[in-house]
Amino acid sequence: MAIALQAKGLTKEFKGFVAVNDVNLSIEKGTIHALIGPNGAGKTTCFNLLTKFLQPTRGTITYEGRDITQMKPAEIARLGMVRSFQISAIFPDLSVLQNVRVALQRTRGESYDFWRSDRILSKFDDQARQYIDEVGLTKFTNERAAALPYGRKRALEIATTLALSPDMLLLDEPMAGMGREDVELISQLIRRIANNRTVLMVEHNLSVVADLSDRITVLARGEILAEGTYAEISKTPEVIEAYIGASHD
Repeated sequence: MAIALQAKGLTKEFKGFVAVNDVNLSIEKGTIHALIGPNGAGKTTCFNLLTKFLQPTRGTITYEGRDITQMKPAEIARLGMVRSFQISAIFPDLSVLQNVRVALQRTRGESYDFWRSDRILSKFDDQARQYIDEVGLTKFTNERAAALPYGRKRALEIATTLALSPDMLLLDEPMAGMGREDVELISQLIRRIANNRTVLMVEHNLSVVADLSDRITVLARGEILAEGTYAEISKTPEVIEAYIGASHD
């Protein structure tokens, strides 16, 4: 299959400490790929390198065949590769509709003119409602973001991410802090939005990883320990010892 995102020899050192060491990673187009590992495995550092929030010490990163190693996050977002964050990045005092509308303003190259009249900004409404419907928030369209349940806040964050028209979504622990009902809600949402997009996610919830992922990369001590389907990696002794076993200690 075609490769959406690829890293070769990806390495990050912090004052002599090697957090990520010579990682080679390929994310196939149209798949959901999970990056997992025990605490201290280097997965967050690796994720931040891939999304350009950190600059690698060595190695290269390509997206759709284009070298993005030296690019900034805003530049790769314009190429169609957009990340979400573990902490919801939404405007709590704006409505669901207004939050998505802000994201759409950015895609049009316009400033965030909050003081403009609704009449002027309403040109974004139809498209905003499409994204709101896609993430299952239609009945919350006019609710203040701050009033949404936690899982719905994460859905709204994904809607604002979708408004940037990404071909690839990078999700940083999308299930963090969620109860079972919200986990199921966001799992279904990720499955829906992945129908025509590539998804890379860092996730601790192994049941979510098993359910959603086409392919999984396991990191330990900054290096790739195993890669494959959940059925494959869950039978690997090194993974059981380093990750799955540790998670049940």
